[in-house]
Amino acid sequence: MTTRRDFLSAGLLTSVAGFAAPSAWAQADQPSAKGLSYRVLGRTGFKVTSVGCGCMVTSDASVIERAADLGINYFDTSRGYQHGNNERLVAAALKGKRQNIYLSSKTDAKTKQGALEELDTSLRELATDHLDIWYLHMKDNPSALLDELFEAQQIARQQGKIRFTGVSTHKAKDIVPVLVKKGATDVVLSAFNFTMEKDVSDALAQAHAAGMGVVAMKVMAGGFRRIKPGDPAADKLKRDGAMLAALKWALKDPSVQTTIPGITDMDQLQENLKAMTEPFSPREERLLAQHLDFITPLYCRMCGECDGDCVKGLPVADVLRYVMYADGYGQFELGRDHFKQLPPELASVRCGDCPTCAVKCRFGVQVPERLSRAQEMFA
Repeated sequence: MTTRRDFLSAGLLTSVAGFAAPSAWAQADQPSAKGLSYRVLGRTGFKVTSVGCGCMVTSDASVIERAADLGINYFDTSRGYQHGNNERLVAAALKGKRQNIYLSSKTDAKTKQGALEELDTSLRELATDHLDIWYLHMKDNPSALLDELFEAQQIARQQGKIRFTGVSTHKAKDIVPVLVKKGATDVVLSAFNFTMEKDVSDALAQAHAAGMGVVAMKVMAGGFRRIKPGDPAADKLKRDGAMLAALKWALKDPSVQTTIPGITDMDQLQENLKAMTEPFSPREERLLAQHLDFITPLYCRMCGECDGDCVKGLPVADVLRYVMYADGYGQFELGRDHFKQLPPELASVRCGDCPTCAVKCRFGVQVPERLSRAQEMFA
């Protein structure tokens, strides 16, 4: 891996959209002796394993350490994960392995100065002198793509603190066209899974065509394995491999170079590794259709169509995501922490006070029931 000194001596790379044919960034899987597959992450040139490690919900450092030992080489965290403790956990797990892996983190800051301060904290907590990718986190509305935040990324690059720039989003169809036009982003990290419509994959294809690396998150579509313990449908879907099928589905998209499924234990790690060596099968396609039936009342596809529909002003998709963290990921504290960041006037809203719900999900999510569950759990 190129060191920060090598990177600086080679001269600063600039981000310009649309400067080469997509074929310049090889997409075909490149197998290794370990049974891993690699893809080139856009213009970064990084040869990353097609399955990376999303560290957000990992609380056992040995899982991350084992992932690196097995050859996974892309690890993703954020300054805000686990109240800032996740970066420290990742640093402990990857101690002595930095030269063999690509490391990314993110900032939620709203100002240039705040972002640069968070970056310095991230570098200190991760025990490294640079990040390979530094993302502006959760930019789901073009209005959040502030010039001063992109300026912060360029300053960080000039200082050698980051190698490449990124933006993470749940709404690629709204954000990618803006990023392509700006030409200041090297990698897009986007929600992408089998529940989403074609406009999402079209947006990722646009990013890929412009030379951006594409990293897929939320590939398990909520990971609903813990809802209603003992539910025969949930037990069957878990046993038959619905989560592995979901990961394989994301990997078959030609625009996706790597994925960051959350990994909490060794069993999940071993299952995820299979996605790099086993093709997506017709049986798994049928399994995902069954799984979609199971999660339809529960899972928000983050399409944005209900934005502004709640008469009380609730950010519906966001709150549905918070309850997904608890019910799907089994991360109650993560969901509660996000819910607590709502303004007091929104956190105090109770859906049971409305005689009818103005939000109608065309995909079948039981919106008032799911919002009420969030309010009952977190308020």
